[in-house]
Amino acid sequence: MPIKVIVGAQWGDEGKGKITDIFAKNSDVVIRAQGGNNAGHTIEIENKTYKLHLVPSGIFNSETICIISAGVVINLKTLISEIESLNKQNILTNNLFIDPRAHLVMPYHIRFDEIFEKLNETNIGTTKNGIGPAYMDKSERSGFRVCDLICEKNFIVKLKEKIAIKNKILKIIYKENLLDEKNILDEYLNYARKIRGYIKDTVNIIHENIKLEKNILFEGAQGALLDINYGTYPYVTSSNSISGGACVGSGIGPTMVDECIGVAKAYVTRIGNGPFPTELNDDIGVLLQSKGNEYGVTTGRLRRCGWFDSVAMKYSAKINGFTSLALNKIDILNGIDPLKICVGYEFKNEILYDFPAITEDLYNCKPIYKEMSGWSEDIANVRNYSELPLNARKYIEEIGKLCCVQINIIGVGPNRKQNIVKKS
Repeated sequence: MPIKVIVGAQWGDEGKGKITDIFAKNSDVVIRAQGGNNAGHTIEIENKTYKLHLVPSGIFNSETICIISAGVVINLKTLISEIESLNKQNILTNNLFIDPRAHLVMPYHIRFDEIFEKLNETNIGTTKNGIGPAYMDKSERSGFRVCDLICEKNFIVKLKEKIAIKNKILKIIYKENLLDEKNILDEYLNYARKIRGYIKDTVNIIHENIKLEKNILFEGAQGALLDINYGTYPYVTSSNSISGGACVGSGIGPTMVDECIGVAKAYVTRIGNGPFPTELNDDIGVLLQSKGNEYGVTTGRLRRCGWFDSVAMKYSAKINGFTSLALNKIDILNGIDPLKICVGYEFKNEILYDFPAITEDLYNCKPIYKEMSGWSEDIANVRNYSELPLNARKYIEEIGKLCCVQINIIGVGPNRKQNIVKKS
């Protein structure tokens, strides 16, 4: 059963879409198992850039089954827009299936997300796409699922009840404008007609393909350090973005997974607030932002940049069980000399080599760096590992050694072909 899980190994935006696309070419099924349209995957194919938020990256392979499973929260407006955009570019989506158990992001979720961010003193820095409130309703057992759209009569009754409750909260507690019940009803009945043909019981599809020993690939969203349990809480996402989330979100057992591939950048980025020990608030940080085009796919916000953090990566490897690592954007480090890798933290007169469990402690961790020589050669067209500059190879090998993970793929540019594969 060749089942692989691809996971962001840092704080998201590591280039998972590109790595997923590489594996998707040989995959029979590609599954998105958690998160919502707060995720953004960028893929470059033949000088054309595609930005996906909900549709799995395997959609560019017409023979690949693409699944949005039960663990995902779906903004139907975004999903339908994405499908229509792909179709206009002659990319078929008849190989896309949506699990009826998946929950919906409703307009009031987005409203409440905006209100919570405005009122919350900690200001988590969410994408304001309503993901957290949608998961809140899911956990409260009051959410809408995709299957609720199938029976129009029941959907109308349930929506009226829900809008009435949400309007009371908006009016009495937050003194905000009320929701327009008719507009929301018309909007979602229209969505129901458009997605009805995509709704299938994906648990059965997945397990049928497991029995047939098909190649199955799970596409992670966000990054491990944003996991609701193991990330830098409360500056996290609202779902399980570690490898175990693939099992929970899709309905398979952990014994079925064969490989877990972590995806990281050769440096570190983070969007939104929260601790970031190796963050660079200097010219190098600005250079990485500029050279790396470090803007969020979903929000367009500038990403914070810092040196590679091996302490955080070792922790990520533990909680995910990485069998290998894909290291993207090594080309962005061209011309930067010296380079630094964080190998430990100074904290209260101690040296820490393990990532702290307490978020507040991370704010007081000072990185300890190992300095390495850089390189100046352009590596965008390098395809064999031995042809990389010696210092680039030393840098990559040091990361693998420090993180105790084998690096099998090295990204030397944004295009799907700009990769060095050390081991197939």
